[in-house]
Amino acid sequence: MSFKVRTTTATLAVVDVVRTERLSPNFVRITVGGEQLASLPHHGFDHWFRLFLPNGHESTSFDLPSRVDMIGYLKFMRMPEAVRPIMRNYTVREFRPEVGELDIDFVTHGDEGVAGRWAANATVGERVALLDQGRGYEYPDDTTAHLLVTDETGLPAVAGILRDLPRDATGAAYIEIPHAEDEQPTGAPNGVAVHWVVRDHGTRPGSAVLDVVKSRPLPTGALAAYLVGEQLLPTSLRRWLVQEHDVPKQSITFVGYWKMAK
Repeated sequence: MSFKVRTTTATLAVVDVVRTERLSPNFVRITVGGEQLASLPHHGFDHWFRLFLPNGHESTSFDLPSRVDMIGYLKFMRMPEAVRPIMRNYTVREFRPEVGELDIDFVTHGDEGVAGRWAANATVGERVALLDQGRGYEYPDDTTAHLLVTDETGLPAVAGILRDLPRDATGAAYIEIPHAEDEQPTGAPNGVAVHWVVRDHGTRPGSAVLDVVKSRPLPTGALAAYLVGEQLLPTSLRRWLVQEHDVPKQSITFVGYWKMAK
């Protein structure tokens, strides 16, 4: 299955940056807070949301539609360019509703990417908005093993899943990162092995972890898979799991987070 955009009214929270932290060579953590976080549901796992960022103009407006279906998206696009914020999809890294804080981890590759560039230069007090979109990873009730695979862009989602899986869960997670220092604690269950795959400089993102996964035995049992990252990674792995290992399509959640330019 792929992620489905919600068509019902979702919670919108307008919040402020309260803290920034350089975690590693390629990750920055932005912590946001504000009274409106109190109304944001806590889904756990790979809880994702629409993130609305300042557009560089002081007049950026966060008076936004309460959903991003076709009508909501058209309303958003009809906002004058001078006030329309930048919209991207992101994952909750940690949510601490008891203190009104939420962490968002951004991949930063120099000047690449609007959101990463913003995060690298964000300052306390900047205003952003989050539109809740729920949880993406839903697996069959008879699942007995998990396979989680991503490049660095899906690290927050996979880490959230590992944190919230039942403590008796089994399986394997493969996370490709551009630098060894980009590893993060995951809180994985003891039965889920976490493999960090460091990509060689200049190698296509996702290709290293793709080769590693195909070279290793799959976790045994009724398998559910979560595959995200650069488009070629999840689509190639899904095809491989279905065609060569008979994994049911309904047991696979896959999303191309981004597409590498040719």
